[in-house]
Amino acid sequence: MQDIRVLCTCFMVLFSIIDVIGNAPIIIGYKKKGDVINPTKVTLFSLVIFLFFIFFGNFILNTFGIDLYTFSLAGSIILFFISLEMILGIEFYKRDKSTSAQVSIIPISFPLIAGPGSVTTLVSLKKNYDLQTILISLILNIIIVYFVIKKISEIENHISNENLNIIKKVFGIILLSYSIKLFGRNICNIFNAESVITIV
Repeated sequence: MQDIRVLCTCFMVLFSIIDVIGNAPIIIGYKKKGDVINPTKVTLFSLVIFLFFIFFGNFILNTFGIDLYTFSLAGSIILFFISLEMILGIEFYKRDKSTSAQVSIIPISFPLIAGPGSVTTLVSLKKNYDLQTILISLILNIIIVYFVIKKISEIENHISNENLNIIKKVFGIILLSYSIKLFGRNICNIFNAESVITIV
């Protein structure tokens, strides 16, 4: 039962930050412009990005002399502002408009699905969850991404933008709560580590 609860928590954190439901209106907007969106390409490329950072994220951080606590702290700040965007409908990050007819990889896979916030979250989760839990949660989310994009026309016909915005705000609150928790945990770890160094 505890393992299921942990898996659900990890899954919900990733689901909130990937936010494929909240991004549905954006994807619908590209589709209405006549852009080609291939659900298989979107999910595969997003998965490759996520897996790269799961297995090589720590190596990259160590190369630049950054510990995981500091990286997670930075990630919590990014998540905080992303959650405010979701809840309040304001925009802190100005996204570039793509003029390409093929938008499956950019900007749908990156940065819409596998963006800085979701990648940062994924690396940060390694501090609190085992690899198996993270991988299962990620695969489940990728499957959802695939089906949402594949059924985007049906979503457009059955769910209004108002309902999509309500869903987005709910997951924004979940993400805000997690970002505050992540910030508090890692700021304490950083200060504790500095205290040990000072004493030594």
